[in-house]
Amino acid sequence: MSTVEIPAGLKELLQRYTVEVLRNKPPNLVEFAVQHFTQILESQRKEQREKKRGSRNIRRGVSFDEHSEKPPENEGKQPAKSTSGKYNRRVSVCAEPYNPDDDEDDDAEPRIVHPKTDEQRRRLQEACRDILLFKTLEQEQFSEVLDAMFEVLVEPQEHIIDQGDDGDNFYVIEKGVYDILVRKDGANVCVGKYDNKGSFGELALMYNTPRAATIVATQEGALWALDRATFHRLIVKNNAKKRRMYEAFIDCVPLLKSLEISERMKIVDVLGARGFKDGERIIAQGETAECFYIVESGEVRIMIKSKTKEGQQDNTEVEVARCSRGQYFGELALVTNKPRAASVYAVGETKCLVIDIQAFERLLGPCMDIMKRNISQYEDQLVALFGSSVDLKH
Repeated sequence: MSTVEIPAGLKELLQRYTVEVLRNKPPNLVEFAVQHFTQILESQRKEQREKKRGSRNIRRGVSFDEHSEKPPENEGKQPAKSTSGKYNRRVSVCAEPYNPDDDEDDDAEPRIVHPKTDEQRRRLQEACRDILLFKTLEQEQFSEVLDAMFEVLVEPQEHIIDQGDDGDNFYVIEKGVYDILVRKDGANVCVGKYDNKGSFGELALMYNTPRAATIVATQEGALWALDRATFHRLIVKNNAKKRRMYEAFIDCVPLLKSLEISERMKIVDVLGARGFKDGERIIAQGETAECFYIVESGEVRIMIKSKTKEGQQDNTEVEVARCSRGQYFGELALVTNKPRAASVYAVGETKCLVIDIQAFERLLGPCMDIMKRNISQYEDQLVALFGSSVDLKH
């Protein structure tokens, strides 16, 4: 009888897996195994890339002074937190900024695929339908993203991410309500919430920075997560191309002049692009606001049907303004938290850059005073047209 040779390292590998199973008690052992070994594989590849990068730096003549001043070891780090219930959580590290151009050979890496039923894939596609980070992906890239995403079921009061932790996954919300907590003066303060839609976790992955907030489920919910490696390979590299395309344009938008360069670049990262045909309606008066628009090319006309003449035969839409390249619209409803006060139509072939409401609130805070000042200008226009500005107030 021939003997079977046990491969080197197999015993230790299985022991580690067994310990993690006993520690985390996952409901699905197969899914847990996929995530556990994928994380180990990702760590090995990261080490290999760092070795390659180090050898390239040596060849390029990059050297470091051994006596150069170094930051304190604990600077920028947070104490490690318990991660029970999150069995694919990464240990917090202080990482260098991610450069998508460094991953020269990542297209040769095997694709991560989490099998899904037809019903799961349908739910996932619906959850991802309005995620702006996915809007600029090619269809093949988007299919890869869907393949790589895995379902995460959460319980009330479960921490999805914790402020200060290293980024592990990007999350898309399928259902559930989630509080956004930020640590201030030693206490967690709720600064907002996600209500059954949206996404979070992208900034820590894009910039290799610690999590900026804690996200806590307030009820049972369902999320779809995308691992760090796939996010970098598909989303970040695609955004790098988009950044090169849009950064010059964003610099010319008057509204954004007051922002720092780094803040403008974060806006570029969350931009989506949408094209509209001549006469196509972009915004409908009275609908709930979900996006903010900047005209990249073409022109739009802003039309209002007065509520003071509602029901009257002569209550037709009246043009109140036009916006062209570099100008923006759709901010009024987001600033006032009211339904759309006007309809907007494309004039000729028009292309707009789009920012969703979550990114708008998070990134455009410094511009809010400018946008609020514009409200008084809108009121003056309505008074001149209808004799009243009531349409902006209801």
